Order: sequence, then structure tokens, then C-alpha cells
Amino acid sequence: MKELLTAVREGRKEDVPALLARLDKAERRSALTELKTLRKEARSWHWHEQDKIRKALLVAGAGCHTGAAGCATWIGGRDLLGWTRSPYPLVLEVLADRDPAWLGDVAHRLAGRATTAETAYELISGLVKTAQCPVPTTDGFVQGWAETVSTAPWRRQKTRPLHDILRADPHLTVLVPRLFEVAELPPQVTWIDDPDNPCHWPEALAVLVDEGLLERSVLVNSCVSRLLRGGKPGDLRFVLAVLRRLALTEQEEAERVADWIGMAADGISTVAGHAQEVLARLDERGELPVRTLADVSGSVLFRTEKRLVRTQLVLIGKALRRDPSTADELLPVVAEAFGHEDIAIQERALKLVARYLPAVGDPAREELALSASLLGPAHRTAAAEVFGDLLDDRSAAEPYEELLPPVPALQRLEPAPATLPELVEEVVVLARSASRDVTAFERALDGLVRHAHTDRSALADALRDALAGQWWLDEEPLPEVERRLRSEAGIELVVAVLLGRVSVQAVHDGRAAWTGTGTCVHAALMGVMKARLWEAAEAVLSGSAPFLLAFPTWHTGSLDPAVLVERLRTYQKLGIRPGDADFAQALLRVRRDGQHEATAAAALLGTPEGDRLAAWIQADEPLAPVFRFDLEKQKSLAQGWEMRQPTDWTRRVLMASEERPVIQREFPRSFHWLGHPHTPRHRICYHWGDHSGFWLATLPEDGETLAAWLLPSIATCATDELRGAAQPLTALVELGGPAAEAIHLTVAYGLGARHPQDRLSAVDALLILAAQHRLDAALLGEELAILLDHSLVKPSRLADSARTAAATGAYRTVLSVLAPVLPGLLAHKKGPRGLSDLLSVAAECAEHCGATGPEPIPGLAGTAARGGSSQLVRQAVRLKAAWGQVSGQTGAGPAGAGPAGSGPT
Repeated sequence: MKELLTAVREGRKEDVPALLARLDKAERRSALTELKTLRKEARSWHWHEQDKIRKALLVAGAGCHTGAAGCATWIGGRDLLGWTRSPYPLVLEVLADRDPAWLGDVAHRLAGRATTAETAYELISGLVKTAQCPVPTTDGFVQGWAETVSTAPWRRQKTRPLHDILRADPHLTVLVPRLFEVAELPPQVTWIDDPDNPCHWPEALAVLVDEGLLERSVLVNSCVSRLLRGGKPGDLRFVLAVLRRLALTEQEEAERVADWIGMAADGISTVAGHAQEVLARLDERGELPVRTLADVSGSVLFRTEKRLVRTQLVLIGKALRRDPSTADELLPVVAEAFGHEDIAIQERALKLVARYLPAVGDPAREELALSASLLGPAHRTAAAEVFGDLLDDRSAAEPYEELLPPVPALQRLEPAPATLPELVEEVVVLARSASRDVTAFERALDGLVRHAHTDRSALADALRDALAGQWWLDEEPLPEVERRLRSEAGIELVVAVLLGRVSVQAVHDGRAAWTGTGTCVHAALMGVMKARLWEAAEAVLSGSAPFLLAFPTWHTGSLDPAVLVERLRTYQKLGIRPGDADFAQALLRVRRDGQHEATAAAALLGTPEGDRLAAWIQADEPLAPVFRFDLEKQKSLAQGWEMRQPTDWTRRVLMASEERPVIQREFPRSFHWLGHPHTPRHRICYHWGDHSGFWLATLPEDGETLAAWLLPSIATCATDELRGAAQPLTALVELGGPAAEAIHLTVAYGLGARHPQDRLSAVDALLILAAQHRLDAALLGEELAILLDHSLVKPSRLADSARTAAATGAYRTVLSVLAPVLPGLLAHKKGPRGLSDLLSVAAECAEHCGATGPEPIPGLAGTAARGGSSQLVRQAVRLKAAWGQVSGQTGAGPAGAGPAGSGPT
């Protein structure tokens, strides 16, 4: 036994099987106890030392276990699995003398564990082969099998095609059907999409079906079931490729009508398209009842994919041509397309109804006329010609009303938890969840300072018990805790200081060392946060401060000046000097516009802090004035690697900020970055997506300045197509201060973002600005025109954002934004891609809100006069026509529109 333990400690895994063979059951049980102790001991070793013994320990422990459950648990231990290939052949060797039933039990237990089913496929399949037991069919084992089979040709230099490898696999008939049932297909299965490639899975499976090795009906049913169930688009494309390769017979297609209907209604676009093709063939063969066609059409016409809707209308048209008597049943379904967002589809549906309307009875005619109210304003004249007196024209008499969201109301923050249990609960939630909730953070931070001031020991005892198990409280040595917490910006730092896990000297060093300087605004704002944390930690340690001055009054982070005056008065009565970082943050948060009474009250305090507060409010200046960064100057400043990308960084439209000397004179060093002049940096920093809520709450009254500083990172949602970069936009427009060029430019970039969720954030920001009466629609349109001219924003993405905003009912707001955008795009000899979509949205807005005027948009008439049937010309004609007609009574401009908000009315 000692020799075995020595071999394990020395990492000699090859010697383990022979040494184990000498031990009887009792000696193996005794050795297992020692191996468990060694394993526990090794967990505290350096990773290099652990890796040295890991494989030998795995083999020895597996051979010493006498129970199947214990053996499977040992083999599946995460700490025994390394980055390199596991010694599974040695494990099979040490288990070779076990009972086959026992080996089968181990195999199925390993296959049932999510952590080992896939990675230990080699071992499990070896155990199954030795035990001659049924093969496991868990998702993980199927994943491992598919990966092994897929990579076999590559390991063998592609000497054998995939179907040859599958043909020789003993588990083929069991595992192939399960392949279509796993939650996600192994990526190796979908790597190859070329049917001529010998590693192409769909082709290989079809070959085996043709040879009779796989049952055709089983594979067809597996494909159909998976397509109905849905999943990742890549997985479904693979399954669809298999189904297409199988080339279903007419009988097989006819037996699954209900399945094709389900796919057409709910499947992804490619799956629905295939189902639509099958249904069309069934209809041509007379195997699709009219009622069934009507049912499936009702679902497909409700979809947003234009191609699917157009194809379905064609299919209905063919059915009506064959038998016009079906019009009573099919035309009401066609009317579902009257409400489609695409005007061309509405037109196609209306023409189809008009063609077969004489064949329907009066009840159906009245129903169709009622559905005509779903048609857009562009089709009202045509609808009136089709339905005559039956058309309900009451909607035309209704005055237009701009619909905007309610103005976000300021929400007052609840005070810090008054009782110790409440505070402990909130601190524990923050510490354990790594929450970035600014409100919860500020409440907890202020609560820690307050309770440390009244009873520091009780607070420490309660938190120590509640936070047991946190890495910084029990496990790590003190120097390591201090080192790691220096890079954190959470409540843990303050709690760790309170509980003695950070030394007093480290607190002093932390306050002195962090100056908040950095290469980007994110580092500077986090520097402000860390300065506040170190200062709060020192206050908690000493118990000197009764509360924090900078605790916000409102959810945006803003602080009521009268509240701050009262807090300063309390400090004055207690003879306490405010913390530098705390007071500086309070100044940045205090509301400055029109606060004359608070200014006078602050001056009457007769303290340096009162005088500074009065001067700060009275000045009412932005933290740092911002201005448009000169593009030519920007090009001349580009250096190094940036010069190699002149079409990227050097053409971006960004903002710069001026110097604010008072920040550098009177604020702590951690705040000095905020007062320096800044030009945009020509690179993306690594922490652009972190803690955006904390950044906004640091400067809640300087939205324009903050927008200018955050602009380079927010712009990446359009220029670099990064996901989530525009997430701060909605909260940004809720901040105080003016909404001028910087805020409008950030919204403009967001409207052209690559990812839908970022565009949605920008749309929300646009609508909020309009509801607040802070939107300058002309300015936003001009910014968008510049971005489009520099190819920083794509017209198609802007069109999607505009369509989303218009769909909320803000038609006039959207039209007033698009009006300055379109002339530059229309000036191109060849319309840019996406221009027709923009014209379509503008036309829809004009049709709803009733835009009028002499010359609507420069260049529009010329584009409309080009002739032809292209979407660009058709939408230009539509917008030109809509501009001159009034939809009802146009009323006033949109509430919330700024200088140009009323738009072209």
C-alpha cells in the first residue's frame, strides 16, 4: 500500500495498475482512506503540484473503490480532471476484473452525470463494451459520441468517409435517433454544410438509410419531431438538411399535414418556408382541404417575414383561381394581411380580395369591409373603390393624436435601513449576488456608516455571522484579501475593513494611493467610486461620521440641495468635518437649476463647505463644457496603429470637453480627471460595459458632459457592432442638465446600432426626450445625416429603429427626425441600401399624422419621377403623395418636441 501511495505522490500513473493488483479488498479500502486524505490535502497545493499527481490519483482511487456509486463519483470529480487527456485506458485496466453488472452500473452512473457524460465518453464506451450492457442514451453521452465520430476522419487524415465510420459503429441505430432529441446538437455535427464533403452528416445518414442500416421512418419522424419542437437555428438547419436529403415521397408528405401546418405557423423562417413548399405541393395535388388551407394561412399571414406572407398569398390566389367558390372561406383569411406592416403586402391582399369579392356573399363582404380599417392610409382610396358604401370611414374623421410615453417621474430613495437586521439583509444580498443596483448600494453604504457610528461592535458581529463563507472573510490570508479588494468597487471593501480583514494601514494606503487618474472616463468614474469606498471604510472603522452627505434623494442619483444644507448643518452642530470625497460627490449630485433658497441657506451656514455649496449652485455651470471634436484635427492626431485604420477611428464623429479649473483647485485628487480637458480616445477600453449605473449616478446633473465622455464607447454599438454598448442610453436621458448636441449624438449612434436590444434602448431614449419636451428633432436628424454620410450608421438599421418608434404612435416625432435625414440620401445617384425602408417609414408617418407643405423633402420629387417599379421609387411616390394629403385633423406638434419637434406640419 505504501508503494501505491508513493507512486501516486510521485505522479507515476503507469505503475498504479500493477501495484493495485497486489492489494486485496481490505488493503484497497485502507488505501482509499489515504487517497482521500491526499486528495483533500492537494486541493490547497499550487496548481502545478496538483497536476503532477492528478492522473495517478484518479486511477488509484477508481481501482480502490468497491462500490459503483463511489467509483463513479471519484472518476467524475472536477479536481481530478485536467486540461490534458485523462488516463481512461489505465482506469479501464484497473477495473477489468470487476463484475460486468458492476461495470455497467458505473458506466450508466457516469453517463447520467452532466459533468462526465460527454468528457468521459471514451471511458464509458469502454465500460459498456467490457460489460456488454445496453448503451447509455443520456444527452451528454450522445454529445460525446457525436463529437468522437465527427472528429474521427480528421484524426485519421480523412482516409475514411463519415458514413464508413458510422456504418461500423455498434451503437448506430440507438444513438442516431437520440441525436435529434438532445437539447443542443454537438457543434461538430453542423460544422460541414457541403454535401460533397465526406464528413457531411446529412449525406452520411442518408447513405445509411439507403443501405437499410437506419430505418427510414424512424429518421423521418425524428427530423419532423425536432423541427416541430424548435431550437437553435443552426440545429434546425441541420435537421432540415437531413429531411431534404431523404426526399420524402408524396405519401410521406401527405401523412404529416398537421406537422407541416405547425412548422409553417411557428417554425423559424427556413423551416416555415420548407413546410410552405410541402403544403403547396399538397395543394397542387388536391390533398389539402380548403379548410386546412384557410387555417394554415391565418397563421402564416400573421408572421412578420414578408417572403412567407407573399408566398402564402400566391398559394391562396392559385386555390381561388382553381375554384372561385372557395372565396367565402379564403378571402376573410386574406384580410388578415390588411394589418401587415408592409404596404406592398397590404396592396397585394387588397387586390386579391377585389378580384374575388364578387364571388362572396353579403355577410362575407361586410366582414371584409370591416377588416379594411386595418389598411394603411395609402390604401383608403383603393379600399373605398373596392367596398364602396360598405367601408366604414369613421376613422378618417378622427383627429390625429401623437402618442408618447409618460415622462419618467423622479422616484425618491428610501432612507438607509433603520434597524440592524434590515441592514444586514441588504448587505448580504449585495455581497453574495454581486448586484449592480445603485439604489441598493447607496442605501447599504449609508447604512453601514450610520450603524457603525451608533454601535460598531454589534454591526460587526451581525455581519460576521451573516457573511460566513465569503472568500474574503474566512479562506484567504490577509495580504491576498487586501490585494484583491483593491481592484474591487463593491460594498465588500467596506465590510471587510469593518470585520478586520483589511488592515488600518491598508485603508490609509488605499485612500492615499488611488487618485482616479486613468486613460478613459470609466476608469476616472470608478476612481471616484473607490475614493468614496476607502473614505467610507475609514469612517466605518472610526465610527466618526453620522451619515453620508452624498446619499441621493432621487433614483437618478440627484441630491436635493435643501437636504444637503441640512446635512451640513448637522455636521456643523456635531463639530465633524465632512469627508473630502463624500462632499465632492455630494456637490456633483446636487441639483443646481433655480435653487436660490438653497443657495442662501448654504451661505448662511458660515462654513467652508457651505460657502462652496453656495458658489457651486450659484455658478450653475456644467461640470465640463463640451464641443464637437473637429474631424480634420482628429485625423491629424491619429498616430501609431490608428493611422493604419484611417477609414475607422479617424472618421468618427465625437465630442470633446473643456477644462474646469475649479475641480482641480477644490476637489480631491480622485476627481481631478473630471476637470481636465479631454479629447476622444482612439481605442476601446476593456471596461466599457461595467457599472454604467454607478457612472450615471456619479454625475446625475451633467447628462450632456457624461454623454460626451461616454460617446466613444456608446458609438461602438454602431461602428464596431458591439452588443450592449447602448444600454446606458435610456437612463442617460433621464439625467439633469440640458439635452444638447452630445446627448442627441449618442442617441443617433444608438438608433443605428447593430443589435436590436441596443436599438431599442435608443428608441426608448428618443421617446423619453420627446415626452420631456427636450427633443430637438432637427438636431437629431442632422446628427443622423452626418453619421450616415460618414458611413457610421446604416440606413437599414436606422429604418428599423424609426419603424419601432413610429409603431408606438409617435408618428410626427419620427417624421420630424427623418425629414432632415432623407435629403442627403436622396442626393445619391444610386440610392443607398435601406433608403427605401426609410422612405417607407417616413411615408407611413406622413399618412398617419398628416404632413403638409409645399416642397416636402429636397430630392424626393426627383426620385419619385424616375419611373420603374423598384421599392425606392414606389416608396418615394408614396411619401410624396402622403405629404400633400391630410389624415384627419393634424393638431399641434408632438408633446415633448423641442425646437424642431413639431416637425413638418
